[in-house]
Amino acid sequence: MTRAPSTPPVIASGLLGGSRQPVLPATGDLLLRPWADGDAPAFLSAYGDDEIRRWHTRRPCSEAQAREWFEAYRQDWTGEKGGHWAITRDGDVVGRLALRGLDFHDGTANVAYWVLPAVRGAGVASSGLKALTVWALDEIGFHRLELDHSTRNHASCRVAAESGYVLEGTKRSAAVHDDGRHDMHLHARIRGE
Repeated sequence: MTRAPSTPPVIASGLLGGSRQPVLPATGDLLLRPWADGDAPAFLSAYGDDEIRRWHTRRPCSEAQAREWFEAYRQDWTGEKGGHWAITRDGDVVGRLALRGLDFHDGTANVAYWVLPAVRGAGVASSGLKALTVWALDEIGFHRLELDHSTRNHASCRVAAESGYVLEGTKRSAAVHDDGRHDMHLHARIRGE
């Protein structure tokens, strides 16, 4: 009996890792660019913010560790495991975006983000997320992008909705935060929506 060949991957291997990580413009004079070693002080400082700490339990403890993370981010890109961007305005870091868990066969990935207190409520997260989403779905060819956040994180829920990510449901007791387990909202955006 002849077996049917495997379905082809949605995205060809080598598409990302074989090129430089792009710099992506976003509305509001924002630029998404790869993290640089000189960003370590701003990155470390961000994780000192109570809101960022509340929702992100994996945190660097030194500038040296932040630079180690940046190196891991570069390896994620070349290994086609993920992409990590600093959201900048006029050269200053104002936030973070990540595309993680890349699955080229199914054409899926997960998105994560945070922004600094000084720009919260100013559309920075949604502007950056929209730019990353257009690039990932329309230019690279991902079919589905997912993001999840604690059901208690109402600001993140608003960013997801404003960026066209449909709330699909609640993953019960799906993540550990400093104050215990949280239910997580699952949002997704599909190419062509």
